[in-house]
Amino acid sequence: MSNSLDPQQIRTIQQYDAQQRYHYLLKEVINNAQIWLLVDEHGCVMLNTEEEDCVPVWPNKEFAQAWATEEWSHCKAEAISLEKWHNRWTHGLEEDELAVVVFPDQNNEGLIFFPDEFDYELHQQAKKSAAKKQR
Repeated sequence: MSNSLDPQQIRTIQQYDAQQRYHYLLKEVINNAQIWLLVDEHGCVMLNTEEEDCVPVWPNKEFAQAWATEEWSHCKAEAISLEKWHNRWTHGLEEDELAVVVFPDQNNEGLIFFPDEFDYELHQQAKKSAAKKQR
């Protein structure tokens, strides 16, 4: 499971650009075998762009919980196991024609992926991590 981040680590990571946050998320999700969402009684929080309806995902509880303000103050951070993500979420998001916005910052900016693309990237990161552990 994930380790808590100290305030300095959180501040440092929050300064990352979208690409750096994306790479950080991939590593954290694979290392911790979980991905974080914000949820309420109706389901997960969604963000909308001009082209896509997106489900935001975060690498750690602290970053997801930081979004639980204002209109989402009633939401809570919830971890989804990586296995459940691969087995249910990817397919469900595709069926619902939803995209994934990876680790959005406080300005709602993050990289957007189709669910199958994001799933592929997670699998690629898992292969890289496994190869490093074998060395």
